[in-house]
Amino acid sequence: MNTLIYMVRHGESPKIEENERTRGLTEKGQLDANRITELLHDEKIDVFISSPYSRAILTIQELAKRSGQEVLAIEELKERVFSSEVNRMADSELFPLLKKSFSDPNFALAGGESNATCQKRAIKVLNECLINYKGRKIAVGTHGAVMTLMMGYYDSRYDLNFLLQTTKPDIYRMEFDGQELVEVKRLWKG
Repeated sequence: MNTLIYMVRHGESPKIEENERTRGLTEKGQLDANRITELLHDEKIDVFISSPYSRAILTIQELAKRSGQEVLAIEELKERVFSSEVNRMADSELFPLLKKSFSDPNFALAGGESNATCQKRAIKVLNECLINYKGRKIAVGTHGAVMTLMMGYYDSRYDLNFLLQTTKPDIYRMEFDGQELVEVKRLWKG
């Protein structure tokens, strides 16, 4: 039996200058989290892991609860660290950095991490899941950049253009045969 990984990008979060770890969901983000719960409930997901950031956990928390499971927060699944600042970076500042990061995977600001470093830490977790939960269904509460980097590790089509076309929230089901990616299917119809 193949392993299914459900990449669940978090719902809409308030765009305020707040600590990245504690930003929750907007009203729309919470409504979308409820839609995710309804959409994925019949999938019978076995394991729920997430970035430790509140918005990622909140997006899958009710689904986990209804499945009789807890969400395990894993530090290595946090969003890519762009700088040493703890507050949210404005989109106008972030976009040029994203563009440069995808053209040069080793580019990083002082105190931040590169795409290569972020991908390495997140893929380690994903590979462990593929081994430890082989043949099971795993939901991953995640963020746009780290999700794209994890998916891009297996298929280069998941790049900056892909990231820019994703939505908040978004859901991609990745099917694996062992460690080999077999298929990706988008499940979210926002």
